[in-house]
Amino acid sequence: MRCSLVICAVVGLILTEFSGAVVFKMTNFVCESYNKSWVVLHNCRLKAISRNKVILNMNGTFLYPAYEIEAHGKVYKRENGYKPWLFDTKVDACRFMRGKYNPVAKIIYSLFEPFSNLNHTCPYVGPQIVQGFYLKPELLLLPFPSGQYMLAIRWFFHKKLQFDTNVSFLFEEDISKKK
Repeated sequence: MRCSLVICAVVGLILTEFSGAVVFKMTNFVCESYNKSWVVLHNCRLKAISRNKVILNMNGTFLYPAYEIEAHGKVYKRENGYKPWLFDTKVDACRFMRGKYNPVAKIIYSLFEPFSNLNHTCPYVGPQIVQGFYLKPELLLLPFPSGQYMLAIRWFFHKKLQFDTNVSFLFEEDISKKK
């Protein structure tokens, strides 16, 4: 037990010492509805708060109840254009909200959960909001190499493509920079 306390103290010291060395911010956000008779997207924007803090606001309305929702997510890394990188996963969103079974979806969901009203099980109907969401490097549970990335999610309701959300973000870690 004492050894794990020492490790926690060292990790905490490193995180506070080098927290200014991490830049983790969104650079672009695009969303598009393919079936406006079911999903209406009112607001899909990024707003710069400071040099290294950008918030995401998304407001959409599901006009009919959605009982079967599948999210197909891919992470791309920018290397002379966006190239597929590391994650390509499909998640049954209704099943995921009942029990967090997919580790990749769990990491992504934990980042934006406090900023949204998407914290219940199916059916989803009416306004769906993500408000004031910003990226916190301390919540990222996996080590990431520095670079530009894009998370592309295609949303299917009852096996039909309804809308896409694409968010691009920058992750830079420079240990030589201190607070």
